[in-house]
Amino acid sequence: MTGKYTALYEEHKKLGASFTDFGGWQMPLKYTSELAEHHAVRKSAGLFDLSHMGEVWVTGPDAGAFLDYALVGKLSAIADGKAKYSLICQEDGGIIDDLIVYRRGPEKFLVVPNAGNAPVVAAALLVRAAGFDVVVEDASSETSLIAVQGPLAEAVLLRLVPAEQHTLVTELKYYAAVDVTFLVAGSGQDLLLARTGYTGEDGFEIFVPNESAAALWQAISAVAEEGELVPAGLASRDSLRLEAGMPLYGNELSREGNPFAAGLGPVVALSKEGDFVGKEALAALKASGAGVSTGRKLVGLKGLGRRAGRSHYPVLKDGVVVGEVTSGQPSPTLGYPVVLAYVDVALAEPGTALDVDLRGKAEPFEVVALPFYKRQK
Repeated sequence: MTGKYTALYEEHKKLGASFTDFGGWQMPLKYTSELAEHHAVRKSAGLFDLSHMGEVWVTGPDAGAFLDYALVGKLSAIADGKAKYSLICQEDGGIIDDLIVYRRGPEKFLVVPNAGNAPVVAAALLVRAAGFDVVVEDASSETSLIAVQGPLAEAVLLRLVPAEQHTLVTELKYYAAVDVTFLVAGSGQDLLLARTGYTGEDGFEIFVPNESAAALWQAISAVAEEGELVPAGLASRDSLRLEAGMPLYGNELSREGNPFAAGLGPVVALSKEGDFVGKEALAALKASGAGVSTGRKLVGLKGLGRRAGRSHYPVLKDGVVVGEVTSGQPSPTLGYPVVLAYVDVALAEPGTALDVDLRGKAEPFEVVALPFYKRQK
């Protein structure tokens, strides 16, 4: 197999994983059954290797002001220890990537872009840093990322954390991060623990140096009791995020699209002081009514039959093409097909009846509010 390999590749091989290329990385698609892995995350917990994601540190006196210029949100307003979802856009408003930014101190931020986009984002940040007193360091190649997602995620991880630090974990809020000591291979290691997630469930992500990744993966697996935790691959991660109505770069988000069409208008802080890359174009898009340059908007579609729509399938109204599916598959949790699709703005209201062209046969769908699935608190 060709491509890049994470520090956990040998662990996945031992577990009998099926691999797939994702963003140039050889990643586990599934270990046994993607359906079983999906249900495990919804009912107990799943263990994911996310080491293909990027980690770019931004430090220095101008770190906050720089990120305000480089990204569309007001990142300087993030409180220490908190995180914010944001976008990096082109001058024309096209989306280069969606990402999460963690504030780790007054002059220290961690930017986490998507797998295939990590080098592009790091390069763009370096270019945009001109004139700012900041240091941009791409630590992606030295850093692994392990996620534990699901209702039992907290209980499992607490077994690796000293009792005196348990409240650091239990009181950690959604979209926040904290340094926590993990007991791995007989010694304590201080690691960054975040509580963000991409599955619609409660869960955590642990940033760990590559050389310690395998030991941490093994330690998490070892403390889990039977039925509490299973290794989970990209197939279940995709079905989980789709149920949660979360966009995937390359499907719902692209350089040809824009934040408003994707339903991410609130992420764009047009009112923040100063200029930022793409501000003029994004302001014009917002002022153009719906802010949708293509005349289409991202919506959720619930299948009224049993067949699922797939990426690039046409969406129809009375036999006329009015949109295109970006992601779609049967929902394991809900028991019916779900689809994310761009459709004509006039047809984007919940309750609107539409069809998806499933290889020549029109299958009935209905526009519904997102997310499709929302966990019980």
